[in-house]
Amino acid sequence: MTTALVVAAVVAALLGAAFVSCKVVREYERAVVFRLGRVLPIRGPGLVVLIPLVDRMVRVDLRTVTLTIPPQEVITRDNVPARVAAVYFRVVDPGAAITAIEAFAPATSQIAQTTLRSVLGRADLDELLAERERLNEDLQKIIDEQTEPWGIKVSIVEIKDIEIPEVMQRAMARQAEAERERRAKIINAEGEYQAAEKLADAAAIIAREPSALQLRYLQTLLEIGAEQNSTIVFPLPLDMLAPFLARATVEGAEAARSGNADGPAPTTARREPDRNDAAGQ
Repeated sequence: MTTALVVAAVVAALLGAAFVSCKVVREYERAVVFRLGRVLPIRGPGLVVLIPLVDRMVRVDLRTVTLTIPPQEVITRDNVPARVAAVYFRVVDPGAAITAIEAFAPATSQIAQTTLRSVLGRADLDELLAERERLNEDLQKIIDEQTEPWGIKVSIVEIKDIEIPEVMQRAMARQAEAERERRAKIINAEGEYQAAEKLADAAAIIAREPSALQLRYLQTLLEIGAEQNSTIVFPLPLDMLAPFLARATVEGAEAARSGNADGPAPTTARREPDRNDAAGQ
């Protein structure tokens, strides 16, 4: 009876030890096993068997982690305060992530914060707003170089939530409005310049072909008539009347010359009554 109890206890102890020593590692995890303090080859995914009281296992998540960095107060190169944030990273070497750094997530956060302030402090506000992609690449490269010995791969760095003072927002709005007005004036001036060039070309063509001016007037008259107006004001250039005026002048001169050739018309002289005659009467 006593022997049976002992055997049952031994079997139960072995089963309990086997249950405790068997670990299941998920697909997105890896197991870093320490045997008497020494690192064994990376285990997983799947079933990992440990020696009780000898092996110790640390799970490492290989999924990409979104590291929310507290908004950083940054002074740009042109002395404008701004607040920015966000880093995405993942573990590529679980062994280095456990043995090379005590806590890789807080360390990555600290490196990202200091690098963020350093890089963005060398950029102007306009660069910060317009060249985010280039700044993101610079930040990702610098942070990744510093975290590579820890087995951490910084995949993405995104600058987001750029907060600037309200005074600067109003100033930027005025600047944008002035820029739009400047562009509108330039476009209007370019349109006037192109129209003037076309009008000059048209005037040169009309000067070579006077009949083109008459055709243009007739076309204008047709366009005005299509509007069904009761009153039409149609300008008539004096150049069109010049031949008629010249002809009338010539005819008048010829008539005057023909009248002088026939002789002066007879005239009857009338004597004014004298004052003395009037008195005698």
